[in-house]
Amino acid sequence: MSAADDIDDSELPPPSDRISSGAATDSSTWDERFKGLPRIQRYAMLFVEGAIHIPQRLMAETAELCPLLPENAAWATLPTPKSASALAARIDHLAVSQNNPDLRSLADCVRLVSLPLPCDAIYFDDYRRVGKALVIAFQMLAKQQHALRFDLERFTFGWAALPACTDLVPRNGSAAESAPYLGSRIAEHRIIEAAVRARRKAREEHERQDEARRQAEEVEQETKAPALLPSVATEVVPDHHLVVARLSENQMKSPKLKDILGPLKDAINDPLPLVEVRLLHEVRAALMFEFPYAIEVIDFALTDLVGRSTVHLRPLLIVGDAGGGKSRFARRLGETLGLNVWRTDASRSDGAVFGGTDRRWYSAEPCHSFLAVAQGKIANPLVLIDEIEKAGTRSDYGRFWDCLLGFLEPETNSRYPDPALQTNLNLSQVSYVATANALDPLPSPLRDRFRVVRFPKPTREHLDALLPAVMADLVRERGLDKNWVTPLNAIERAAVTQHWPGGSVRLLRRVVEALLVHRDNQASRH
Repeated sequence: MSAADDIDDSELPPPSDRISSGAATDSSTWDERFKGLPRIQRYAMLFVEGAIHIPQRLMAETAELCPLLPENAAWATLPTPKSASALAARIDHLAVSQNNPDLRSLADCVRLVSLPLPCDAIYFDDYRRVGKALVIAFQMLAKQQHALRFDLERFTFGWAALPACTDLVPRNGSAAESAPYLGSRIAEHRIIEAAVRARRKAREEHERQDEARRQAEEVEQETKAPALLPSVATEVVPDHHLVVARLSENQMKSPKLKDILGPLKDAINDPLPLVEVRLLHEVRAALMFEFPYAIEVIDFALTDLVGRSTVHLRPLLIVGDAGGGKSRFARRLGETLGLNVWRTDASRSDGAVFGGTDRRWYSAEPCHSFLAVAQGKIANPLVLIDEIEKAGTRSDYGRFWDCLLGFLEPETNSRYPDPALQTNLNLSQVSYVATANALDPLPSPLRDRFRVVRFPKPTREHLDALLPAVMADLVRERGLDKNWVTPLNAIERAAVTQHWPGGSVRLLRRVVEALLVHRDNQASRH
């Protein structure tokens, strides 16, 4: 029995007063705010929004559609689930006898407003009937009520879930009061995810607008540029080409740049080619031949190129123990993709070295990324940053880590202000691959800009696959013809197995190199 069952009749106003007062409740907002909704959804929305006098409102509507019903007066006198159930049954009878579907919805609303929490089976049929009516109404919800869909959805499915979840709602509430609360709990994670997606979409749209605005500003600035600068409006840049640096004729003739420009002239004012993506399955096969133990790393790196026409890798950080072949993998990744690879030793670099030095100094030099462009005569070289975690932390000439941030951000690397050339460089297509033994020393802003992948160490199981690649690499370094170098024989292979326990590829190279030297010495004696 609910608390309403214990109400003293003497404390209540006459039924006619309660019915008439309920008719005016929220009347100013009913038609406009919930226009077009079925009756049961209009009453559901009243509970969602915490309206008052909801039963009295329904009593007034019942009196208007079914005048002088004694069951309505009884419910107004003693508003209990029992009296409401009797009224609903009476309205159902009238709906059948008068063939009036509108009265069936009125009966369902009486049940919705009056039913207690489904803690037992007494009113379960009534409860299920209301749930069915809510679901049917929600499925037929018109598009013009899109703004109310969320509230109606959480009420509908909160009502449907109440029988199994009554322990999650307050015990002193009715079913209709508890449904929206439970519906919110059910949809909590979906709501959070929707909010995250909305924020992400808004951020992407904001970035798109910023990029469009930036491009428009660049075009406006270039159209106002001095006549001595190459005309962007009339210049035709071929497909898969990019102008990385622009200098006017006066700047090219400047005495201050004379010593700097010598090896760089071919990379200034001329469109440089962008290396196109090769067949990825061939690149993958070539890398797997040399690094059979790092298939996951190979796939992780190459996934960035799927669907692209020219080669550009997002910043990639390869982490692993010393001797595992990280640096060699990074170099071979670039070479296999057809890129010029520029190696920078982070332990010997600072911000002034990597980012370029001002032309006021006698040792003025452009940034390393532009040097990589000029060396390879391509607009998308690969810059390999070795042992990035060992970069110095002194800030006398700027920390290397801080300087590197500007090269990793699309917003800044497309207009990098080179201190030596004193012009903006378009370095947006340069790929950066770094290696590290550990992540701990790196500041979080730098880690956030890299895709991080862990590089494994090989085991003896990979020896058969590693030996051909190591042999080929050593033969290439020694300038020999691979056709004249025979593979290791069984005795030599057994020696390698004995002296290489797995792990360091560097150690394996030394062992194989020692065997080749021993083989050469033996051949010279005979």
